[in-house]
Amino acid sequence: MSRELLRSTPFIRAARRYLKKHPQRADVVEVTLFMLAEDAFDPRLKTHKLKGALEGIWSCSAGYDLRILFEFVQHGEDEAILLLTLGTHDEVY
Repeated sequence: MSRELLRSTPFIRAARRYLKKHPQRADVVEVTLFMLAEDAFDPRLKTHKLKGALEGIWSCSAGYDLRILFEFVQHGEDEAILLLTLGTHDEVY
């Protein structure tokens, strides 16, 4: 089930900042976003629901220390993925 990816303003800023520092990781981020749209629960993404202050938000892995935080939202008639932020483990948690 393919879902549309909706990019929030904080996600766009965080992605630009991260990719400016790590341009060699652009392909990894692109592939991860494609996989997330196609199947958010692909085992390679290590998708998991967060707890505590971030309860209700989901996280997936885009490599060793890169995480993408997102929510499942209703977009028109379909379910979409709202991308919230992107960064290292320490930056997003």
